[in-house]
Amino acid sequence: MNHAQLTALGRALRVIGEHGEELASDTPAARLHEVKADLRRALDLLEESVSQDRPSTRCAEHPTGPVDEDAPDLCLLCETRRRAARRDRYDGGSRPASGPGSGTASSRYGVREDRPQPQQRWLPELWNGREWQLCGTPRRDRREAELFVAAQRRGPHAAAAYRLVHEFTDYEVVRTWGTPVRVDIEPMGNL
Repeated sequence: MNHAQLTALGRALRVIGEHGEELASDTPAARLHEVKADLRRALDLLEESVSQDRPSTRCAEHPTGPVDEDAPDLCLLCETRRRAARRDRYDGGSRPASGPGSGTASSRYGVREDRPQPQQRWLPELWNGREWQLCGTPRRDRREAELFVAAQRRGPHAAAAYRLVHEFTDYEVVRTWGTPVRVDIEPMGNL
């Protein structure tokens, strides 16, 4: 629904509300026909503004998906996912068995597929006067992170210093903008 449709529909509904407040047992027939015309106009505006199909489920993720009458939200797709999770919980999961005769050996540290893959990220940090703190969302692209820090430095509330930290299993400071100066937070130097 665009803004013009929303405005027109709101106006039409307010007019209908005013009609409802003015209705009484002695309302003339001409006034009732006017109310009927305004109601039709509001229904036509509503019909024009509704562009999607009526939801068949109560699921926010799949409102027009297939229906399962037994599901609490009537969504077959979500209920299938929930049933699979319950089945895995009762069956002990769908992992292949390990141990003698199964072809795989159990490992105290797990197998490579069990460990998360290393991820490279670029962390923009600012100097707050006492320590370095994260100042934005970690980025996967170095150039994007440098552009973010450059935009922060040009902003109205720029910090004294910024730095870009490369995170890949370990942390490495890649670039620093400005000079971090330690600031005593107590007035008059802790006297």
